[in-house]
Amino acid sequence: MPARRLGSADVLGALGLVTHGRVYSLDVVRFPGMPLFPGHPPFQVLTYRTPRGIANQGDQEWLGENEVDFAWHSEMLMGTVHSGTHVDALSHVTCGREHGWFGGGAAERDVGDFGPLRDDATAIPPLITRGVLIDVAGARGVDALSAHEAIGPDELREVLARDGLELRRGDVAVVRTGYLSGWPDAEFIAAHEQAGVDRDAALWLAEQGVVAVAGDTESLEVLPSPIRGNPHPVHIALLIERGIFIIEMVNCEALARDRVREFCFVCLPVSIRGATGSMVRPVALW
Repeated sequence: MPARRLGSADVLGALGLVTHGRVYSLDVVRFPGMPLFPGHPPFQVLTYRTPRGIANQGDQEWLGENEVDFAWHSEMLMGTVHSGTHVDALSHVTCGREHGWFGGGAAERDVGDFGPLRDDATAIPPLITRGVLIDVAGARGVDALSAHEAIGPDELREVLARDGLELRRGDVAVVRTGYLSGWPDAEFIAAHEQAGVDRDAALWLAEQGVVAVAGDTESLEVLPSPIRGNPHPVHIALLIERGIFIIEMVNCEALARDRVREFCFVCLPVSIRGATGSMVRPVALW
């Protein structure tokens, strides 16, 4: 089964939703020491060159005569592409003895010394389509779901019906738990971490034909997994079995505050060969 891809009708339909000229950034700030899923390395910003260092070292001979004291700052970033708001490539997670992923990829033959040779970040298309906010926390009347609370398909349907909306093929479904309303406060995180959709909810979203499922937590799905022997059933169901992208740590607090439920969703991944995802700064145009 090929992964769902967007066409011109999806893009034009999404652009038609822009009627107020409002732009909502759906990104979270990245910084050294930021909370991350424990399976990922820490995010670091390391200074590489500074005006004082350039002057003291005197090692930039190509500057020639520099009476105006031209200089610069530059840095090196260290971390995973799964830091902060990001989209998972289809090769991000694997399953089975061959460590396979969507479309028949397998670690034994499709991974080189510099990452996956197929279905990496270069294969994630630009996503410009209709976005639909499913505000579960708002519907429950809470700031954020309690830690490890599951969201099932019935609740998704109820929230959409309450707002008079339905999902269509090619949409991005954005599920809000409210987790980012208090992030990165450590006490808040402990009280609200790892809530999310369960496998049945993910399968229902897939049946609606969405191209991606987005959430405001590090893992999208409820953890620990309620399915014994399957630690990440939502990732397996969406990424591996159906080729549906997952976008995590999407900051939809401003959308919820302004009661924006339907919008043009724009997410442009960075094409990095061998990367299993991309940091992104998605926006909602309304």
